[in-house]
Amino acid sequence: MAARNRWRTFFFSGVEPVSGNRVRLLQNGAEFFPALVAAIDAAHAEVHLETYIFNADPTTETVRDALMRAARRGVQVRLLIDGVGSRELDAGLLSELKTAGVSVLAYRPLAGRGWRSNPKSLRRLHRKLAVIDARIAFIGGMNIIDDFEPVRFDAPRLDFSVEVQGPLLASIHQSARRLWRLVALTQLQPDRRKAVIEPSWPTDGHVRAAFVVRDNFAHRRDIERVYLAALALAREEIILANAYFLPGHRFRKLLKKAAARGVRVQLLVQGHTDHPFFQAAARALYRDLLAAGVKIYEYQASELHAKVAVVDGHLATVGSSNIDPFSLLLAREANLVVEDTDFAHDLQQRLHQAGTQSIALDPADWQRRPWPQRMLSWLAYGSVRLIVGLAGAGRWA
Repeated sequence: MAARNRWRTFFFSGVEPVSGNRVRLLQNGAEFFPALVAAIDAAHAEVHLETYIFNADPTTETVRDALMRAARRGVQVRLLIDGVGSRELDAGLLSELKTAGVSVLAYRPLAGRGWRSNPKSLRRLHRKLAVIDARIAFIGGMNIIDDFEPVRFDAPRLDFSVEVQGPLLASIHQSARRLWRLVALTQLQPDRRKAVIEPSWPTDGHVRAAFVVRDNFAHRRDIERVYLAALALAREEIILANAYFLPGHRFRKLLKKAAARGVRVQLLVQGHTDHPFFQAAARALYRDLLAAGVKIYEYQASELHAKVAVVDGHLATVGSSNIDPFSLLLAREANLVVEDTDFAHDLQQRLHQAGTQSIALDPADWQRRPWPQRMLSWLAYGSVRLIVGLAGAGRWA
């Protein structure tokens, strides 16, 4: 009872929880894509799909075809992609979608050739969200891309999403509609929406959960505050899997304080990376964390893309937000926070399994790390801080 009351205090300190939901954890594309396609095929009125990357590959063709089928039978289908993440999306594929009746918008489309050198271009749509008929939603870290693209490993990319049904759909649906209208307005695109549908849900759900977003307006620090509060309240175990782990000082301090009071703190991070510069910056922080008793594992089976955590086997979060300044200070993100022991244990077991496919970093080895490697890491870390400052993200504490 004391633990439950503790988490209820946590919820009301920063987010608004809703009871009565159904949630289902989905791991990798093998579970996510069939569920998403089935929901789109069952749509009667409306589909909202937001993604950072929409890739052209055989797996994602199933999503494309489902969107087009829905539009052709009169469903209002809206696809919101990111202007950077989906910049290489084939024009022919976009034309097929639009011809079928799918409305497509790009969030902050690229302007000119100098976007790579413009720190303002780091403000991206990074959330991965689908809402179908305001009755079922998917929230997580998975883009619309095959698990084995663009780099082929023997195992699929490790990532998660959550299927949600219940009263939480009211806020999720509202968020998707609001962002679409905002992007359409900024691009002077008419919003030809039909009558607004009302969210509906089954009445037998029992899970207490919250939908948490990060934007540049009213919710600038919400996701970060949720993490910080959870770390401060942890009493037994923190398991955190994050693809791009570069937290600020307060986050690191809470991890070390948790380890000092006897909490088992385990971080699962990338072993294989698509951004070596960023990994070098992140490794600048490992020596201090390891010395404080934090266990760090580098995942080796494939690419790690997850952004999830479990605290005390009771509270879990799954979403799109990395624990780095780009996600926490610049991008639009969406996470689901779930207070449910069964759900938390399911995610916990999957992360423990991933841990068996990882290399545990040895604190003594990192204390003896050669100074040229340490210097390169700190130079990379300093560069990230500079970029964040130039982007106008505010203080990265």
